[in-house]
Amino acid sequence: MLRGLLLGVILAGAAGFGVFWWLTVPAAVASSELTPYAPNLANGLAAFNAGGCSSCHAVPNQPDRLKLGGGLAMPSPFGTFYVPNISPDPAYGIGRWSEADFVTAVLKGTSPAGTHYFPSFPYASYRHTKVEDVRDLFAYLKTLEPVAGKPRDHDVPFPFNIRRNIGVWKHLFADGKPFTSDASRSASWNRGAYLVNSLGHCAECHSPRNLLGGIVDAQRFAGGPNPEGEGWVPNITQKRLEEWSAKDIAYFLETGQTPDGDTAGGSMARVIRNTSQLSAEDREAVAEYLKSLSPVEGPPRPKKKDAEKS
Repeated sequence: MLRGLLLGVILAGAAGFGVFWWLTVPAAVASSELTPYAPNLANGLAAFNAGGCSSCHAVPNQPDRLKLGGGLAMPSPFGTFYVPNISPDPAYGIGRWSEADFVTAVLKGTSPAGTHYFPSFPYASYRHTKVEDVRDLFAYLKTLEPVAGKPRDHDVPFPFNIRRNIGVWKHLFADGKPFTSDASRSASWNRGAYLVNSLGHCAECHSPRNLLGGIVDAQRFAGGPNPEGEGWVPNITQKRLEEWSAKDIAYFLETGQTPDGDTAGGSMARVIRNTSQLSAEDREAVAEYLKSLSPVEGPPRPKKKDAEKS
């Protein structure tokens, strides 16, 4: 009887592992799925700016936002991630990638080697991007200057460093549904909704996360602890922006100046360097969409220590 019980446990374990392995297979986009296409470099530049690519991938501590050699450290509760090189360098960047490799990375979160990317790469939002925009972005990136050098490896402890587990995370928090327009809304509102929820990946920073690192959907855009560990990311629903006009928001995205005369700082300053390059129409579209968000109460901010109050 004991022998039979042991055999049953072994078979159940093997079956469970098989299901886990099947569920966590990294998805890919085959080159045959990409029909012949003439890239639009102007749209690729717009996608580059909307996606904030240089905010993370530009080499730190130098002024050229198009020098995409990576290296920025991104602390998190799961370890420290180091942003990769996405310049056209053939040895260290994406110079040898095929278009299907790039589309797969952005829309599926899967590397050319067939492994899951960590979700510090915000593909949970990028998955909603139109494939044409991704193809245009790839064509634009290929026009930039190659940058030699490989950033250091991620510093992620066990068990978070087991990439296969990310396949489960994707099933839980990265639905991959395409963006769908709302026919009851204006074309500008739909453009703003698309930019905010796909390329702009605004929810990735402006939303609280659960213990597994997934966005808390009920408090989407309601702010929360900075994922990098310092400070607090503001609520961008009407709970906080009620007194901001759409014009105020668009102006902030262009200049980093708030209605009360303050200036964006920290990682948002890097974001502004990208949004300032968008067309006025796109900034206005984002503003229109953000003004439409219902007020949502975010997580409570931690109380300052008595010593800090004095």
